[in-house]
Amino acid sequence: MFTDFESADLPVTHGFIHARISGEGPPVLLLHGYPQTHAIWHRVAPRIAAAGFTVVVADLPGYGRSSVPPLDDINAFTKRAMAHSLVEAMASHGFETFTVVGHDRGARVAYRMALDHPGHVQRLITLDVMPTIETFEGLGRPGGIAAYHWYFLAQPFPLPEKLIGADPEWFLRWSIQSWAGYKEAFSGEAMADYISSFSQPDRLRASCNDYRAGATLDCEIDAADRAAGRKISCPMLALWGAGVGKRAIEGRILDTWKRWANDVHGEGLPCGHFIPEEAPEELITRLIPFLRGS
Repeated sequence: MFTDFESADLPVTHGFIHARISGEGPPVLLLHGYPQTHAIWHRVAPRIAAAGFTVVVADLPGYGRSSVPPLDDINAFTKRAMAHSLVEAMASHGFETFTVVGHDRGARVAYRMALDHPGHVQRLITLDVMPTIETFEGLGRPGGIAAYHWYFLAQPFPLPEKLIGADPEWFLRWSIQSWAGYKEAFSGEAMADYISSFSQPDRLRASCNDYRAGATLDCEIDAADRAAGRKISCPMLALWGAGVGKRAIEGRILDTWKRWANDVHGEGLPCGHFIPEEAPEELITRLIPFLRGS
């Protein structure tokens, strides 16, 4: 994977962000979600680079090969803090403005980045998310069952870490297969990267802290922005997997984002949750025109 990409550890205030970088042209930052690493982009990133962009594929703080923030400080795992670190990382490589594409937890970092750092984010693409506060408010009984991990991972340390840590590979594989529309979509090399990261106790705890912050501080930050009427000002594209578990909420996804962004359009794609791996061609055909401003 990423054979034509250079590997770099981009310095930030607290540690570094690990990234793969390739291409020439306007910069595009790609952010992964849970329980994965930057490897989720292995089918998409080279295509974006070949289309005339500089692609930065990053591991979120605490994930993959990036530094782990202080584990006893939940503030360090807010999407606000992660977004700040990634803006720093991009600036350290000379990219003061860029487009950001985020999947899952990475999309939550991406939309927070667009709200908190509007001067840096030129365009925003979110994959398979709605704003965190809106998601919690809309889950209800069926959603709570489907998204049980939101509540499980947010439980106080060390409950989820102890239970997952008994067999982290099994939990990772079971979670990915449960949320996927195409079970065969995942390459062995990518899965090995996910397992390697997820099996490290400090990174397992970091991923739980991500959800702990999501259920508390991230919701408070979202609620404050919503009450203040703050909106995403850059052009935004919202895409989602229209398959597994989305039928009940699909009609609400774009309507919800229209309350949070001034210029947004989007659609569902024929796949499950893991769009970059399950539907790379469909994603590329929508990403490239949007990146070019058409």
